Amino acid sequence: MGQSIVLQVLHRPATSLTCTLLGAIYLYITTKGIGYDQVGLSYEKAVGRCEIWRIITAQLSHVELLHLLFNLTALWSLGDVEAADGFASKGGVAYVVQMSIVLLLLSGVVTVGLYHVAGKTLKREQFLSVTTVGYSAVIFGWMTILAATGVASFSVFGFGNIPMYLTPFASLILTSIIIPRASFMGHLSGILVGFLAATGALDWLTLWWLASLAVWAAAITVYHMVRTERLQVPGLRMLHQDVGDIETGSPAVHIVGGVVERR
Repeated sequence: MGQSIVLQVLHRPATSLTCTLLGAIYLYITTKGIGYDQVGLSYEKAVGRCEIWRIITAQLSHVELLHLLFNLTALWSLGDVEAADGFASKGGVAYVVQMSIVLLLLSGVVTVGLYHVAGKTLKREQFLSVTTVGYSAVIFGWMTILAATGVASFSVFGFGNIPMYLTPFASLILTSIIIPRASFMGHLSGILVGFLAATGALDWLTLWWLASLAVWAAAITVYHMVRTERLQVPGLRMLHQDVGDIETGSPAVHIVGGVVERR
């Protein structure tokens, strides 16, 4: 007999909190009528407009209910890694939180990099304006980590168990079929970062380092949101580029016929 839902929640706290957060953000987005352009990640906005905060908002946001349900289902299945006798024995809940943050941040950066290669190097300019949202990259990253660490099988969206090493690619194909608008680049970025994490190359990014990076990321995010007038902070006003304390136009003092004239 399986565990009750209460016990499952208690045994996978990080997963439960993440699912709750994603659901709450979806409800907020839906009630406020927020769309892809306002929270999504694209090369034009992240690089062209320096709106790097989209790396975070895009991955925590879902605009379509079906997309959210797919991700929550997969995420809940991955929650088994928090079990004491499972993969999480490497570091428990703390390790799950650590790697989830790493996957979220780096997969967003890799996504932008892939769009740069596709749009700038390969001259496929349509990729520069593609907008992505959703937690899929983190999920695909975890699938890849589990596949590389010897987990035998995984249930893909509840349709049945398949060998773990096939899971990332099977999920990628299935998601593309059921959700045609799903971002291939976003999912691929999660797989790439997951492979890197599985090698142990990212283990140095401890919670302390991530907390430090999070503070800087939050500060930069607030700066850009205030600068683009998306966030109002009491007592803080960002001057435009042509406004400042130093006047760069014509001098305020002129000498005319030996007489000092102030304008």
